[in-house]
Amino acid sequence: MTPENESEPVIRDKRRLDPNTGEVRSEAGAAVEPDGGAAQADASPVEPVADGDTAPSGDDELAKAKAEALDLADQVARGKADLYNLDQRFNNFVKRSRAEAEVEKTRGTHSVIEALIPVLDDIAAARQHQALEGPFASIADKLESTLTTRFALERFGAEGEEFDPNVHEALMHNQSPDVTVDTITTVLQPGYRAGDVIIRPARVGVTGPE
Repeated sequence: MTPENESEPVIRDKRRLDPNTGEVRSEAGAAVEPDGGAAQADASPVEPVADGDTAPSGDDELAKAKAEALDLADQVARGKADLYNLDQRFNNFVKRSRAEAEVEKTRGTHSVIEALIPVLDDIAAARQHQALEGPFASIADKLESTLTTRFALERFGAEGEEFDPNVHEALMHNQSPDVTVDTITTVLQPGYRAGDVIIRPARVGVTGPE
């Protein structure tokens, strides 16, 4: 091997101060070339940044935040709509329940009145024959008064009234030249109504024109 092919020796100067500039060296063990110059330290390799590792920009973050805000606003709107619909259904249920309860209450009242009609018939018959006397008369008057004031119970059907098939039930029918329209001539059983509801139609005998 010739001297030209031999590698030149590397001298490492471990002095912290550069003898040429007097400045503190960044690395104490910098290599010195044979001509006395300090060898430059190898620069750290710079790794390239892959496209997928690119940091998100401010515009991307803003767009993402806006999308999340819109999604949350949509969820809130849907929640409010569901709550409104639930509230409406509940209000309708309450109204319907109250209406049904009122109907059932009225139906129950009419059922009780209908059960008392035979008693009221007996009271009316006893009064007609002047047999309603003593404590029983007071009780009968109080019962009729209570039914009238609290439940608007009314007795109807009298001789001489014009026959109305909506509220009267004809059990007998005669003809006479003395009348021009169907007229009640006999009341077999009086009728009862509570308000506009017919509890029992009046059962009557009717005389019509010839």
